[in-house]
Amino acid sequence: MNIASGFDLAELVPLGAAPRGMRGVIHHIEASQINASVSSAEIERRLLEFGFLEGAEVDVLHEGPIGRDPIAVRVNGATIALRRSEAMAILVR
Repeated sequence: MNIASGFDLAELVPLGAAPRGMRGVIHHIEASQINASVSSAEIERRLLEFGFLEGAEVDVLHEGPIGRDPIAVRVNGATIALRRSEAMAILVR
């Protein structure tokens, strides 16, 4: 358990694995395990520019019809479409 925040780190869920309707708070971004054509630093930079900041509330609004990709999420009042693979870098609780 993380004493400072009062929750177990096992409670973190990658946003890319979250079902439609899920609502959470962004804990942190960790793109080092994501397989993509761009670097993990570039993915993290893009997500931060979109407003995926620690402590921001996020809602999963919609899933694409094929393979549930992309997903539409609301963060800081903006609706953003993300590939599930990139959303896997966003850990929420």
